[in-house]
Amino acid sequence: MPRILGVDIPNEKPVYVSLTYLYGIGKVTALDICHKLNINPQLKAKDLTDDELSRIVNMLDTDYSVEGQLRRATTQDIARLRDIQSYRGIRHRRGLPVRGQNTQTNARTRKGGKKTVAGKKGVKDARH
Repeated sequence: MPRILGVDIPNEKPVYVSLTYLYGIGKVTALDICHKLNINPQLKAKDLTDDELSRIVNMLDTDYSVEGQLRRATTQDIARLRDIQSYRGIRHRRGLPVRGQNTQTNARTRKGGKKTVAGKKGVKDARH
């Protein structure tokens, strides 16, 4: 398995698909990298030469923010929002949706599983 920036990329997949295993690189960026470096995107990752691998690593280091560097930047951005106590920072801190989504019935991914609250005794009796 070729190793790029500390990540093992799959052997049997095309280069452009294998590059998407790096955090911060999607399909379009992977194809763009292949075209800039004149590497056939359909070539299997195991068939890359050492020269091609080193050119990919050099380009990722110079032109793109990926893996640890990108994760660190994202974490710092969220920490800054929390520190200045902006609305988005407060939502991050409370574990609620940040971008204005409805939370009354949905948002289970962000809020976690349902927490059942027991009803008051005698409420049913009062209705009847």
